[in-house]
Amino acid sequence: MLDTRAPLLAVNDLQSWYGESHILHGVNFAVHEGEVVTLLGRNGAGKTTTLKSIMGIVGHRTGSIRFEGHETIGLQSDKIARAGIAFCPEERGIFASLTVEENLLLPPVVKPGGLSLEQIFALFPNLKERLGSSQGTKLSGGEQQMLAIGRILRTGARLLLLDEPTEGLAPVIIQQIGKTIRALKEQGFTILLVEQNFRFASTVADRYYVMEHGRVVEGFANSELDAKAGTLQEYLGV
Repeated sequence: MLDTRAPLLAVNDLQSWYGESHILHGVNFAVHEGEVVTLLGRNGAGKTTTLKSIMGIVGHRTGSIRFEGHETIGLQSDKIARAGIAFCPEERGIFASLTVEENLLLPPVVKPGGLSLEQIFALFPNLKERLGSSQGTKLSGGEQQMLAIGRILRTGARLLLLDEPTEGLAPVIIQQIGKTIRALKEQGFTILLVEQNFRFASTVADRYYVMEHGRVVEGFANSELDAKAGTLQEYLGV
């Protein structure tokens, strides 16, 4: 069924560069409030660059990125974050010298509605066990990923950009990350997810966009997965 609501995020003709390298070539897609939308594609397709472009942390970008109806293409990254968009990068960005609690308390609250520490610990009980005694990079990879996601949940952002949240994690931790994403959706968060693990993505996503060579080449709903099996095999080799 066609969604006629105005999207929370609308990306149109997005072009992005790193120095002289032209990475995105007219990317178009939309994300509606309360959705989990996944960007799929092989390595180098432009998925991570798309997230970084939304946050304004690429060398140069043109086109249109509208969030809550407001154009953000000309804004600096700090202004974009304060508008209510939060980015969890693949490398996680945990501060090594800070404890779990200090990492969680570091980001500023940009809007009302951010999760409390207790709400974050309800999603990630492991973090509460490590609260004051463990420095960030002494955590396991899974705990670091939980901490990175928990940190952005404090800010009050309405749109969460998650870059490869399951990369390198054990299956039991991947299941927990999936459970958390579904719980966040139930709480009203909107999530744009970059994920190589298609089987994981299929358990959380409402819709998908497939990227290739810096462009969106296909878009479909989760209900169309069976019909799109051949297309996914062609683009992703899954």
